[in-house]
Amino acid sequence: MNKIQLDGRSLTRSQLVAVAYGAQVELAAAQLPAVARAADFLAEQVRREEPIYGVSTGFGSNADRLLGSHHLRDQLPGAKRSQETLHEELQRNLIVTHAVCVGDAFAPEIVRAMLCIRVNTLMRGHSGIRVETLQALTAMLNAGIVPVVPQLGSVGASGDLAPLSHLAIVLLGGGEAFFEGERMPGAQALERAGLKPVKLSYKEGLALNNGTAQMLACGVLALARLEDMLDTADLAAAMTIDAFAGRLGAFAEEVHALRPHPGQVQVAENLRKLLDGSTLADIPYHLVPRFRPWLPQSWDTEAAQQLSFDIGWDWVPFGQRHGREKFYNRFRPFRGGKKHQPQDSYSLRCIPQVHGAVRDAIAQAARVLEIELNSLTDNPIVFPDAKAEHVEQQVISAGHFHGMPLALAMSYVKAAIPVLASISERRLNKLVDPATNDGLPGFLIGNEDATESGHMIVQYTAAAIVNDLASRAHPASVYSIPTSANAEDHVSMGANEARHVLAMADDLGKVLALELYTAAQALDLRRDMINAARDLADRADAATLAAKVFGGPAADSAEHAGFIAEVEGLRAELSAAAEFRPGRAVAIAHAKLREAIAFLDHDRALDGEVATAVRLVREGTVLSAVRAGMRD
Repeated sequence: MNKIQLDGRSLTRSQLVAVAYGAQVELAAAQLPAVARAADFLAEQVRREEPIYGVSTGFGSNADRLLGSHHLRDQLPGAKRSQETLHEELQRNLIVTHAVCVGDAFAPEIVRAMLCIRVNTLMRGHSGIRVETLQALTAMLNAGIVPVVPQLGSVGASGDLAPLSHLAIVLLGGGEAFFEGERMPGAQALERAGLKPVKLSYKEGLALNNGTAQMLACGVLALARLEDMLDTADLAAAMTIDAFAGRLGAFAEEVHALRPHPGQVQVAENLRKLLDGSTLADIPYHLVPRFRPWLPQSWDTEAAQQLSFDIGWDWVPFGQRHGREKFYNRFRPFRGGKKHQPQDSYSLRCIPQVHGAVRDAIAQAARVLEIELNSLTDNPIVFPDAKAEHVEQQVISAGHFHGMPLALAMSYVKAAIPVLASISERRLNKLVDPATNDGLPGFLIGNEDATESGHMIVQYTAAAIVNDLASRAHPASVYSIPTSANAEDHVSMGANEARHVLAMADDLGKVLALELYTAAQALDLRRDMINAARDLADRADAATLAAKVFGGPAADSAEHAGFIAEVEGLRAELSAAAEFRPGRAVAIAHAKLREAIAFLDHDRALDGEVATAVRLVREGTVLSAVRAGMRD
C-alpha cells in the first residue's frame, strides 16, 4: 500500500480515514525546505533577542513576561543546576503541564487521525517546528505507537491544548501509549519501536499542542460513519415503504425539481433507485388484504395451511357508494389493508425533505472540515520571508486555533442526528401499531393465543435511543467558559461537540438497525399476504375467494349476484398479476438480513438478533451488499 504524502495542502477526508485505520504517511520532500526556513528564522530571532510570543515569552496570561538569559532558580539555596536552556524548558513544560485530560482513552483510530492532522498542518511551514521533530512525529505514527489521550479536557481554544499535549508528551518520552496492543509508558513504547525521545526547540511545544486536531479527527471520522448512515437511512426507509405498499408519487423527479435542495433531490433519487422493480409500491388499494388471525379452517389446501396468517377484505355495499360511483368504477369496492387515500403519512411521504435536510447539514460540515484539514491552526504564525521593519510583522499572533468554525458545524450535525433517528423510529412505530400499519398484525406477530409480543419492545428501545440523542443535541458551542486567567475569554467547546457527534453517530446506527430489523418482518408479512391472496385467486373460484370478504349480502338477496361479480373481478385481477415483490435493492437488503436473522413466526429471545442487526449496520454489511448489487 502506498504511503499517503503529507504536504499541508492536499490531505483529504478519505485519506485521513485511511491513516486512522492503519495507512502510513510520508512527508512531502518539496515542502521540507519551507518547514526548515521557519525554524531557522525563529532561531535567528532568538539569537537577536527579539521578543516573540511563545518563543521568548511565557504563554497565555504570562505572555507579558520575557525569558531571561539564565535560570534564576539556579541561585536558590541547594538548587541543582538546570541542564536545559530556558527556551527548552519553556517548551517542555508547556507539554508536560498541559497533558491533564481525564476519562476513557480515545480509540486508536481517533489518535492516529490526530497525529496525522498535526503533522499535516505543521507541514505548511509557518509554525517554526524543525524538520527532524516532524520526522520523529511521523516515525511514531508509522511505527504504530498510539499515545493514550483521555477524552475530556479540551475547550476548543487555544485549540485542543490538553489532548494534543498527550500526543506530544509521548514524543518526549513521557505519558503512556499503546503499542502492539499493550498499554505502557511512553518511553517504553518508543524504545520497543526503536525510536528515541525528542528534545524540543523554539516554539515546538506550542506548535505541537496548539491546534484543532482532536475536534477535527472526531469530526472527520464521525462524518465518515454518518455518510454511510445516510445511505442506510434511505435503505431502511425504502424497505419500510415496500412493507407499507406505499405510494411513490412523492418521490418523483419533477416534484423535487420544484424545490431543489441538494440533499432532498438526492434522497428522492435514491428512493427511486432502491424501489425500482417493486410491485408492492403503488399497488392498487383493493388488491391489498388485511391480516386476520390464523384459524384451523383458514385455508383450503394443505400447502396454504402452512401460512401463519389469514387474510380478508370488507366489501362496500351498493348503498354506501352514493356520490362515489366514479371512484368505484376505477377502484374495486373492497377495503383491505390500504386506505383509499392518495398520500402516505409524513414519515413516509416526507422522507426526501427530512433525510435530505440532514444530508445538507452533513455536507455543510464536510465543507468546513475539508478546509480545516489543510489549514494552519497553531499560534503565532511565522512568515519568515515577509518584508518587515519589526519581528511582530513576521511572527503574528492570531486566532487560527479557535475551534468555532468546527464547533458550529458540529452543532448543526448534532441537531440533525436526532431528526434522522426520530423519523426512523416513527416509521418503526407505524409498522408495529395495528392502528397505523395498514392491515398488518399488531406488533408484526400472529399472536393466535394472545401470548406473544412480537416486535413490541423493539420500538421501546428505538424510542429510548431517540430520546437520548435528543437530550445530547444541545449545542456545547453556545456555552463558553473562559480559561487562562481570562486571557482566553471566549472558547469554542468544539472538542465536546465533535466528540458528541462521534458517539451519536453510532447510536443513530442502532435506531436504523432496529428499523431494518422490523421492516424486514413487516415486508415478509406484506409480501406473503398479498401473494397468498394472488395464489388463492389463481387456483379458486369467486365463491371461494368470497369467503375472505366480509360484509357481503346474503346468498338469497338481490345484491348477491352483483357482489359475486365484483369478487370475480377482484379474483381475476389478482390471478393475472405477477408475483408481488419488493424493489430489487430492497430485496438484496432483505436477503442479507435473512441470512443472519430468521423471520419471527412465534415469540423467541430477540436480544441476540437485535445485536446482530446492529452489527450488520455498524459494519456496513447490508449496505455493502446493496451497493454491490446495484452496480451489477
